[in-house]
Amino acid sequence: MAGMRWRGSEAALRMAVREPGDMDDTTPEQLEQALAATAAATAGAAATTPAGRAAMLRACADALDAATGELVPLAIDETHLTEGRLTGELARSTFQLRFFAEAVTDGSCFGAVIETAEPDFALGPRPDLRRLLEPIGAVLVFAASNFPFAFSVAGGDTAAALAAGCPVLVKAHHGHPRLSARVGELLADAAAPVEVVHGVEAGRNALLDGRIKAAAFTGSTVGGRALYDLAATRPDPIPFFGELGSVNPAFVSPGAVAARGEQVVEGFVGSFTLGVGQFCTKPGLLFLPAGHGLTDRLAAAVGDVGSAPMLGEWVERRYLETLDERRSHAGVRTLQAGDGTAPTLLAAPLATFADEIALLGDECFGPTALVVEYDDEGGLAAAAASVEGSLTATLHVEPGEEAWARPLLDALRPRAGRIVVNGWPTGVAVSPAMHHGGPWPAATLPLHSSVGGNSIDRFLTPTCYQNVPDALLPPALQAANPLDIRRRVDGDWA
Repeated sequence: MAGMRWRGSEAALRMAVREPGDMDDTTPEQLEQALAATAAATAGAAATTPAGRAAMLRACADALDAATGELVPLAIDETHLTEGRLTGELARSTFQLRFFAEAVTDGSCFGAVIETAEPDFALGPRPDLRRLLEPIGAVLVFAASNFPFAFSVAGGDTAAALAAGCPVLVKAHHGHPRLSARVGELLADAAAPVEVVHGVEAGRNALLDGRIKAAAFTGSTVGGRALYDLAATRPDPIPFFGELGSVNPAFVSPGAVAARGEQVVEGFVGSFTLGVGQFCTKPGLLFLPAGHGLTDRLAAAVGDVGSAPMLGEWVERRYLETLDERRSHAGVRTLQAGDGTAPTLLAAPLATFADEIALLGDECFGPTALVVEYDDEGGLAAAAASVEGSLTATLHVEPGEEAWARPLLDALRPRAGRIVVNGWPTGVAVSPAMHHGGPWPAATLPLHSSVGGNSIDRFLTPTCYQNVPDALLPPALQAANPLDIRRRVDGDWA
């Protein structure tokens, strides 16, 4: 979230997720009640059929849609985001719930594989083996500030966990506590096993509680790292699926500048200022060839974007501190200076960026970006390889420039979870092919996605059943396939 690097202390955690006190924190007694209710729901959630989970997810979506007239004004009041933005985000969230309902109905996400006994197997007699992905247990979700619907109480982490058959305990974000409480009530009314708690201590203590079996987080690198370390130091360490900081570099070829420089400027400025620069996929770095001739166009386009409130005073304060640190650097010049939260665009040569990558290559959560001007294509690939892990990386390239693009692609594949060509990264589709994750600090576990169909995988764990009688098998693995899900049987899909 914010451009703050890990300091490795309890104080850092509190600075990253400090509560301004708009709603009373959950008391220890209330937390115990919520944990007990979540744990009590574990067996029932796991036993719910795919059809039952799908019906529950659709009921949640219907309840949220019906309450749009109540929820959007509440979100506007707490987040300062616009009605259009919030209405669209709520629609995305209910689409996401229905998307997971379809995914569990098919059942292929549960990875049922059946291999019947084979006495003549090449390595000797093979027993009957049946593998299934099953619910991991109670999941703790830390809600995000910048998406009060899509990454909050009813967001993607919660939807994926419910689809997997897991009850959910949500630690609400202090930026929209009343909205969080109301959404939690609506989910409970729709029979979803979801509890909501408030406060730093409640989140910390829940993470350390043995009844929680996995956690998901979207937010700052410093806060996420502190929580990740807590999860790892439990007597029984649990998976912590964190989406943290991301600078999302974009690289523009000489040919793309010549062919469509104006469109590149418009697209970049629109992307990095979207949502007041508070999107996790904001392109924070734009690499342009030296002598690109776009400085005036960039400055004008940025200057045309006005200021808007950020999510809260605590976000704005950190943003301005980080921005001041960067533009005071001797090697950095200002192309367009915005007052307050009006967008600011900085620039530096590639050599300065390479020397100061710890400062200039880190995420700045807010409406600012850095133009890096390169004159050495070999150095450009080296810079791409040195950028921190990101959710995305973008290339703008013209036909015939494959020799320019190929070294960059080779350098970026290990550094980004999604590579965009001739587009911008701020749109994240909810679809089976989407991957929203990346190497540290973009995510704590780059194998997994926090958006799309594969995000269910985070909350499922495999069990292999060997020579287990049919009557004792989970329904998903029984011979009659009573759940009517898609399975792989002796090598063939059925």
